[in-house]
Amino acid sequence: IEQQAFDYLLIGGLAIGASVFVTLFFIVAPYGRHTRAGWGPTVSSVTGWLMMEIPAAAGFAVFFLIGTGFRVSTVWIFLLLWEAHYIHRSLVYPWRMRGSKKQMPLLIVGFGITFNLWNTYLNGRYLGVSSGEFSAAWFYGPRFLVGLALFVTGMAINIHSDQILFRLRAKSAAGYQIPRGGLYRLVSCPNYFGEIIEWCGWALATWSVPGLVFALWTMANLVPRAHSHHKWYKNQFEDYPEKRKAVFPFVF
Repeated sequence: IEQQAFDYLLIGGLAIGASVFVTLFFIVAPYGRHTRAGWGPTVSSVTGWLMMEIPAAAGFAVFFLIGTGFRVSTVWIFLLLWEAHYIHRSLVYPWRMRGSKKQMPLLIVGFGITFNLWNTYLNGRYLGVSSGEFSAAWFYGPRFLVGLALFVTGMAINIHSDQILFRLRAKSAAGYQIPRGGLYRLVSCPNYFGEIIEWCGWALATWSVPGLVFALWTMANLVPRAHSHHKWYKNQFEDYPEKRKAVFPFVF
């Protein structure tokens, strides 16, 4: 019964992701620089990020550990990679936003929690149940090694790009400025580019359908948002670099 429910959640989530991808090119999610009235009650952005991302860190650990039964296994490296991302996203990133006066609709928070619970169940449960399939030899193979390199590279790009934005906001009392340096030389949203690389690496390292679906969902969410950011920058700044793309260097 659980396997059937698992499959339905996987297929249904993939279908919803496709519709989200299209929808977000027409309706910009109302948080961050795109915050606007008319989306119901709000909380501070810091609180919103905490509420959304902590379930991803805690939920994955629960579903994963239920599956492995606390056995010592090399597959635990997947737990460490996942938690490295989501502990940073749920605790470090919001802490660095402290002092922000921006608000986030509770509706967006609810969507984020729902997605994270769905995603952590699929990935955590799959890896926990399938832990015996990942022998020690797997972690010396090309799929894992290349996937790990992509994951670490993507996370580094994501954190470094966010760091540039935090520094820019700390120095400027006049609101948004044109970010420069790092991969901002090439794209408007290198932080999103990094996260896409990160979860594509996860999909390759785990060689799993849930991992692939998560990577596709990441693109479905972040590519349209990067497009919206790129348009916003070009409308906001007359001297915005013409050769910059939205999220993928030299492409889009």
